[in-house]
Amino acid sequence: MKSGKRNLITDVEGLRVGNAQSQSLKSGVTVLVGNSPFTASVHVMGGAPGSRETDLLAPDKLVSQVDALVLSGGSSLGLDAASGVANALRQQGRGFDVRGQNVPIVPAAIIFDLLNGGDKSWDQNPYHDLGQEALASAKDHFDLGSVGAGTGATTATLKGGLGSASVVLELDSNTTVTIGALVAANPYGAVTPSDSATFWAAPWESKDNPEFGGLGIDPAPRSDHIPTKASLSAAENTTIAIIATDAKLDKAQCQRLAVAAQDGMARAIVPSHTLFDGDLIFAASTGAVAIDTPEHDVLIGHAAATALSRAIARAVWEATPADGDILPTFRQKHQL
Repeated sequence: MKSGKRNLITDVEGLRVGNAQSQSLKSGVTVLVGNSPFTASVHVMGGAPGSRETDLLAPDKLVSQVDALVLSGGSSLGLDAASGVANALRQQGRGFDVRGQNVPIVPAAIIFDLLNGGDKSWDQNPYHDLGQEALASAKDHFDLGSVGAGTGATTATLKGGLGSASVVLELDSNTTVTIGALVAANPYGAVTPSDSATFWAAPWESKDNPEFGGLGIDPAPRSDHIPTKASLSAAENTTIAIIATDAKLDKAQCQRLAVAAQDGMARAIVPSHTLFDGDLIFAASTGAVAIDTPEHDVLIGHAAATALSRAIARAVWEATPADGDILPTFRQKHQL
């Protein structure tokens, strides 16, 4: 599978991503917005999710399209970022039309990053403004690592971060689709085998253009020792992601795409989908490319899982150090 030209979720034409963060807060917000509304659904496998408007994304619910998706730090307090995004979109005249009233549909999910060394002693919730700032900065190219929703993310042993990757998939001689992943990686588990300078996701790294160091596969990963955030409690983790494609999918197909993409977390994080994580994946379709068969759905799901596993490793690979960090970055730890 080859990557798109940017190797970002914005290789799906019509989508943009914006980041906003506070270095003193050690937290931030990431927004995915479309040039027009897009179809979306969601699937949750973690035991401790935090989200907004996800019930609306079920296939049997009324609204079929959304205006933006938000990933945020801040635990439940970070859900206020979606209010900031919704307010800004309403000012732009966007939203679900209810007899002349525009109601922007902005589902959101959060990670817990309140104990990462940042200053959380605010008087006014900062996430509303961070959401608006992230939306205003949305563009085709965006940074990875310690930015946006990944600013304060951590893994079992290393700093986490914001990651993205894409796949351009030729379904047949007449049909090519693009699939992209965007993730805030903040898992209870580890993204590397023990203390190895490799990633669990290494088998899926792009060979033509190594995305996370091209370090190869650990020849003998230890299955008897899986580092986790053992000192943390149930609410203090979570990996949240968005899978997007230009393939034309309805809400039910988007939900199945999100289910398939969960395999990408399991490939890149060990253990994943734990009781202590709120692992959640949104799936989005811009609908630009018609697909014909259920077999195409299967291939798109596999590509989504592959892109997500790569995006998770990229999130950690691209993380950068900052004052007050409680964990090293991957490259600090391994002196790369």
